[in-house]
Amino acid sequence: MSESITNQKSLLLQYVEENNLRVYDIYIDDGYSGTNFDRPGFNRLLKDIELGKINMVITKDMSRLGRDYIGTGNFIEKYFPEHNVRYIAVTDNVDTFLDSSNNDIAPFKAIMNDMYAKDISKKIKSSLKAKMKEGKWVGGRTPFGYDKDPNDKNHLVINKEQAVIVKRIFNMCLDGLSFYKIAKQLTSEKIKTPAQYYSFEWKSHYNLRYGTWHSKTIRDILTNRMYIGDLVQNKRSKVNYKVKKIVNNNTNDYIVVENNHEAIIDREIFYEVQKRIPKNKGRNEKKEKHLLDGLLYCGDCGHRISITSRRKKDNRCYTICNYYRTYMRERLCTTHSNNYDELEKIIINSLIETCLNYINKDKIKNDVLLNLDEMSKDDDKKELDTLNDDIKQINNNLDDIYIDKLNDRITEEQFKRVKIKLENELSIKQKKYDDLNDDVDDTIDEKSKNKIIVEYINKFLSMKELDRELIINLVDRIEIFEDKNINIIVTFDKV
Repeated sequence: MSESITNQKSLLLQYVEENNLRVYDIYIDDGYSGTNFDRPGFNRLLKDIELGKINMVITKDMSRLGRDYIGTGNFIEKYFPEHNVRYIAVTDNVDTFLDSSNNDIAPFKAIMNDMYAKDISKKIKSSLKAKMKEGKWVGGRTPFGYDKDPNDKNHLVINKEQAVIVKRIFNMCLDGLSFYKIAKQLTSEKIKTPAQYYSFEWKSHYNLRYGTWHSKTIRDILTNRMYIGDLVQNKRSKVNYKVKKIVNNNTNDYIVVENNHEAIIDREIFYEVQKRIPKNKGRNEKKEKHLLDGLLYCGDCGHRISITSRRKKDNRCYTICNYYRTYMRERLCTTHSNNYDELEKIIINSLIETCLNYINKDKIKNDVLLNLDEMSKDDDKKELDTLNDDIKQINNNLDDIYIDKLNDRITEEQFKRVKIKLENELSIKQKKYDDLNDDVDDTIDEKSKNKIIVEYINKFLSMKELDRELIINLVDRIEIFEDKNINIIVTFDKV
């Protein structure tokens, strides 16, 4: 228990004793942010209120109840009175059962607490980014192969046991092994996985449960600049101080400090490995090359589907789910076995039909005209700025109507009606902003892309012998389901 919690508990127990009150229970949320009301101790408090076990709630001050002014106001002005619960904030001199001027200014204190939380959030973010730029590690779990320096938690030192594994993975890649083969060999030798080192307890975490390496883990290690001594941080961030959702940042927002800590891998080796990592990840180097090799995926588990070697007795080859093959004993998926030659014919015929529909001249003409009228990337940025201003204004309006309600300038019904309207408008604007923001960094001009796709389709339809590279440009992935259904995901919009 933190010192702050201990001091608060002591103050409140003293207050209870001085006022001859009886304690039913003490609800503690140590380490949780007051901007979030979804806290275990607070939820237990609400449950006891609903069961009629509590008629009074006491906190050191209002910020201990919560720092979200709308939520705090709702509990003090509506929820507690509806459940006949008296609320006391000791140091703020707030007591909802007394007719006091301190109660009148309580909503403004809630707003100040909210603003304080927002200000603290900004300062913490700013402080963390400053530390990142100084080359200090501010993350939680360290990259596989490194530990926090016992004498300086912001500095990374090599974990010798894990570093041996990292070096071996890079050497195996230089020897020409694919991600899958590296993972398979490490698993067969029962080399501990990162999940086992860190004892992750995620649901269905097979790396931990079975001690198996995955191709994605190998890829992440082989492409991580941390191993050449470069500190790479700020890859992810929270949406804001109230919403705890984590989002991935653009690579331009990464904070990189070169030559910051001791390297495990030489730079020359690292960049040589980057050259050798194939674009078609997971595609085996076989004697026979297949047209759809590397494009097939299991529609049920999402992993790749590979193609077996052609059998001598019937000159046939078959598809098989890699996940099933890896975890055959655990039965995590099924075979997804199909005669590849027949499957290829079905898929190519379906792709031809899709291309013929797309190549409709009138549609192409309309698409080109539409693309000519679409906004440029600069226009998108201008719209983003406008949407951002709108979102800020709506949030300001929400603040204003809340203060108007507190000052009895508007009724509760008026407040609810306007609040719902503003929140709906905010949700629409925010979604539009997020969708547009995802597209702003798209460097491919849609008009040019449409022309390129048409050229690919024309070449594809006119070819007597199909070309794999052309197929790759038209097909993103092909999903094969156990019930034999096939889903072809193309690089253009289906008609």
